[in-house]
Amino acid sequence: MRVPTTQTIHAPKLDEETDKLQTRLCRLVGQAIADYRLIEDGDKVMVCLSGGKDSYGLLDILLVLQRRAPVRFDLIAVNLDQKQPGFPEHVLPEYLTGRGVPFHIETRDTYSVVIRLIPEGHTTCSLCSRLRRGHLYRIATEQGATKIALGHHRDDIIETLFLNLFYTGKLKTMPPKLRSKDGRHVVIRPLAYVREQDLIRYAALRAFPIIPCDLCGSQEDLKRREIKAFLQERERRSPGCSDSVAAALSNVAPSLLMDRSLFNFDSFGTMEQAAGEGDAWLDEEPADSH
Repeated sequence: MRVPTTQTIHAPKLDEETDKLQTRLCRLVGQAIADYRLIEDGDKVMVCLSGGKDSYGLLDILLVLQRRAPVRFDLIAVNLDQKQPGFPEHVLPEYLTGRGVPFHIETRDTYSVVIRLIPEGHTTCSLCSRLRRGHLYRIATEQGATKIALGHHRDDIIETLFLNLFYTGKLKTMPPKLRSKDGRHVVIRPLAYVREQDLIRYAALRAFPIIPCDLCGSQEDLKRREIKAFLQERERRSPGCSDSVAAALSNVAPSLLMDRSLFNFDSFGTMEQAAGEGDAWLDEEPADSH
């Protein structure tokens, strides 16, 4: 179902608390867009809307930036109705119509596929995500979207880093911008600098009609929940450590790691490769290390 909209319905004036938070979120999203060229003039951005706080927040902030940004870009909200039992089909169309946002609702019974293939009691999120991704790529092509915007925030990115570090032996996470394997689609994460706690608060202030993500009965992956709890405990013990982890993701020293594909350890004739990276033995120790 596709509903074209020609008139934007403006939201009422925000109270001071909401306006202040919205301003900060716009600044962070705008900075991520500028740093990684996530959105460019003439783009048509397909915002993947699940009905959760993150995707609602993403759409809301992009709508604000669409009015203020120096570049022109279009937005279309897309939801994949996977026929999960109890899914409230009316919620998103009513919300998007009220906001004056063009949208497309795609109905695909991936729920039955997942239930058939995944043994009872096991987490279904991984297969569900892969099936959803394939449909979203197809829809992006059909809608003429040049960018696919996902609602992953800074905490998601940090958690994924530690999941890969602890369980896959890879030092990687979800980047703010990537190209699909077939080269046809560009996926962007404009919330890359935004904390989850701010999105929780913003969703409450904006009273988004949240649709729970556990309608299928599947629980969030246990490992991710453990990593989230681990990071929350570290932040409680050492306030600001999550800021340091986030900063480290864009402050990489290849010569001080062990990946031979990133740094030529066989030939030290070109030492400029390591310029500015320092020496691990000489780095200044944290002030509270003694």
